[in-house]
Amino acid sequence: MQTIKRLLTVMDRTLEGFAVTCLLAMILIVTMQVFTRKLFNFVFFWSEEITLLLLAWFSYMGIAIGFREKLHMNMDMIENYVSKRVIYIMDRIIDLATFTFGLYLIIAGWDFTVLMNESTLPATKLPNSLLYVVMPLTGLMTCAYSALQFFGMDTRRYTDVEEEIKQHDA
Repeated sequence: MQTIKRLLTVMDRTLEGFAVTCLLAMILIVTMQVFTRKLFNFVFFWSEEITLLLLAWFSYMGIAIGFREKLHMNMDMIENYVSKRVIYIMDRIIDLATFTFGLYLIIAGWDFTVLMNESTLPATKLPNSLLYVVMPLTGLMTCAYSALQFFGMDTRRYTDVEEEIKQHDA
């Protein structure tokens, strides 16, 4: 069990690191694009397409990370009026709904990826499927997080920032 948890943590950190790398690359490319346009009246032909790809990848991976951190909308007010048993049941229903959404992303995302594999992006000539292959990946991540949450594992990595700072300083 410990080996599986360690493997999942490595995969999770890798995917989160890739999402952050996408964000940083996007910032650098857009900044470069603005400077070259304003200073030299020149824009790299690939900058908008690559930015679009990075934005799609960052956004979809952010969806899965949001599910991991339990950042989806909820109604805390209800918890004051219902029993812990009802809250437990509602949490399991949410986990099942999240898992179903992940399955949808896997199926629909794979269909879009296969459908778009024959076409290319106009400027870079990269396969258009690069834009859609992140959907099944996000679906896999979402299914994994929701399944772990369904069985009682806390998938959140950022539960208490102040506690992490205290541990780091100690």
